[in-house]
Amino acid sequence: MGINTPNMIIQTRDFGEVAIEEQDIVTFIHPILGFEDLTKYVFLFDQSVSSQFVWLQSLEDKDICFILADSSVVSEEYIPDLPKRELMELGDGKNIIWLIVVLDEDFSKSTVNLKSPIILNFEKRRAMQIILDQNYPIRYPLVQKERDGV
Repeated sequence: MGINTPNMIIQTRDFGEVAIEEQDIVTFIHPILGFEDLTKYVFLFDQSVSSQFVWLQSLEDKDICFILADSSVVSEEYIPDLPKRELMELGDGKNIIWLIVVLDEDFSKSTVNLKSPIILNFEKRRAMQIILDQNYPIRYPLVQKERDGV
């Protein structure tokens, strides 16, 4: 197959059939809580939505898909102290912090989980969810106006 030729078609929850390449697959070395049997995912981007939001689609269960937000878009002050042991397991390279979004029917009430971020080493294609020792909220408002009123 050519360098840019997709080599796998996957079924997704939100986008139907999607073509991916094998190098797009990310392995969770510490699975997402409650989804310990699912370790293979792919990050999907929707061109009509900001690149600061992604869909984390399970390859092992097409109905499991998480919406993630780039932590920098949620709060510039969010700089968690990531455990060194876990960072060593991810390997050398830049780590990106993503936050699981919980959407509400009223989007302004949507939240993110600051306590248990997803850490991605893009170069190594490894990821993990960690529970931070710091006192961060599990439900932190995604939309700024909600945070201002607190």
